[in-house]
Amino acid sequence: MTLRVQLWCILMILAAAAATAYYYPALPAIIPVHWNVAGQVDGYGPRWQLWLMGPGMMAAMLLMGRMLPWLSPKRFEIQGYAATYGYMMAVLVALFGVIEGIMLAVALGSPLHMMRVLPVVLFGSLILLGNPMGKVKRNFFIGIRTPWTLASERVWHATHRLAGELMVASGALGLLAVWMAAPGWLQLLLGLAWAPVAVVYSLVLYKRTEAT
Repeated sequence: MTLRVQLWCILMILAAAAATAYYYPALPAIIPVHWNVAGQVDGYGPRWQLWLMGPGMMAAMLLMGRMLPWLSPKRFEIQGYAATYGYMMAVLVALFGVIEGIMLAVALGSPLHMMRVLPVVLFGSLILLGNPMGKVKRNFFIGIRTPWTLASERVWHATHRLAGELMVASGALGLLAVWMAAPGWLQLLLGLAWAPVAVVYSLVLYKRTEAT
């Protein structure tokens, strides 16, 4: 991760921490922390959990972003796509920051419908993460890491090009489904369907490559 990306992540973490600290005295002692697919609260917890779910998770993502390049073995280095890697880690840090903001707003009494707002955030993130997926090079930590993609560089690149397109399509269709108030199960299906398709594709492509 470049210094610039790390600074942006640190600024986002500080902003989330500042917002949490500012509104913390106004929060009730017990706040909603989990919702079912109908958007109804089915889990509560102490307000201090916001520190873990927001700044805590954001800091953990930044730390992981710093550690993974050091942990990567030779010939599978993350440095080969450092710009893409930094972008993706920054998106993940921002994702937890946005979720923190939504949960903070709900805890303060905002009439947000969690199962309409949160899917928009997640589908938007799917588009942002899918767009550069084809630039991810072979590694053990990021991407579609099946036995077949790790065994073949050709299969890796082809699978990630397809996965990127599927993620963007799933995100766009998911946003449309939210706008049309589609049932939760359909939104969940749209958000996850791309993954098994990419995995099966990597297997089929590897077997075809192996046979030639």
